[in-house]
Amino acid sequence: MPKDNQVRDLFEDKVILVTGGLGSIGSELSKQLLLYNPKEIRILDNRETELSDAMRNCNIPNMRFFFGDIREKEQLFQLMDGVDVVFHTAALKHVTVCEYNPFEAIKTNVIGTQNVIECALKRRVEKMILISTDKAVDPTNVLGATKLLAERLVSAMYYQGNRDNMMRTGVVRFGNVLASRGSVLRIWERQLKEGKKITVTNPKMTRFFMSIPESIRLIFNASYYAENGEIFILKMRSVRIGDLAEVFLELMGYQPDYYEIIGMRIGEKFHEDLISKNETGLLLENEILFVRLPMIFAEEDELSKYNEYIKFMKLGFRQSEVRRFSSGDKNLLMNKEEIKEVLESWIETT
Repeated sequence: MPKDNQVRDLFEDKVILVTGGLGSIGSELSKQLLLYNPKEIRILDNRETELSDAMRNCNIPNMRFFFGDIREKEQLFQLMDGVDVVFHTAALKHVTVCEYNPFEAIKTNVIGTQNVIECALKRRVEKMILISTDKAVDPTNVLGATKLLAERLVSAMYYQGNRDNMMRTGVVRFGNVLASRGSVLRIWERQLKEGKKITVTNPKMTRFFMSIPESIRLIFNASYYAENGEIFILKMRSVRIGDLAEVFLELMGYQPDYYEIIGMRIGEKFHEDLISKNETGLLLENEILFVRLPMIFAEEDELSKYNEYIKFMKLGFRQSEVRRFSSGDKNLLMNKEEIKEVLESWIETT
């Protein structure tokens, strides 16, 4: 894995743009980037009140805030003047919102990502990293389908005129981020404060979970390794929603059955996957990460594919034998004691 000084070399004295920079991931990413002495961090977001609060409360001279939207290509082009690195975290991210508003999901998650890529290419950005989701794997909902297209747009740069361009691209594929703004823990926390039982879709459903610090480390690792649109995936654990709910309730001082089952929502999967069966032939791994090479290498000549493998093998990766990585895998599921340890750590920091 990259050392701290190698990560520093990526960001020190660089101009960095973070789209969706006021979200849970974008805001924490921006804070962590400051540790590497960037020349400037530009935060782009379309939430006026949060942006106003950030501008009023922030006293960091090299952090600048901009109101705008990735749908506005002209504004993006202006903001990327002099930018070295782009972290693209902006997206519509809620399954049900995207299901009922598919046109809007396409405008933001697909066309917005295309805008970011095209502007970055024209501005000769050095590196661009897209934040994606496990819902892009064999998608059954609008959110997953649009994020899959966003992933493919980034990977397509390799064979659509970017081979000789200086810009390097990569994708980070997340599971659910523990305690992020829209996470189930925040929803449950709010429900208890309102005097309500917490709601559970189905106790036997499973989900991948990662902490915000883990997500930032994954982004930094991807930033170091990314070249041609590879997808980087953390080897993370999963939980049963019922187990998570019971442990959460106990830690908050409630009976473990203080919840009501509301059933699966439109577009939801029972289990999530981080790797598709169609990706396994292009999958590499080390002790911490999976790396899925761009699909183009499945069709190119063997020498080209071989060279790409060799590059990552020299960095400590090996060809993966994994054929599926599902949240329903019993070997990945955390028991209640492990969940308790994770949640206790979260409670201490909130």
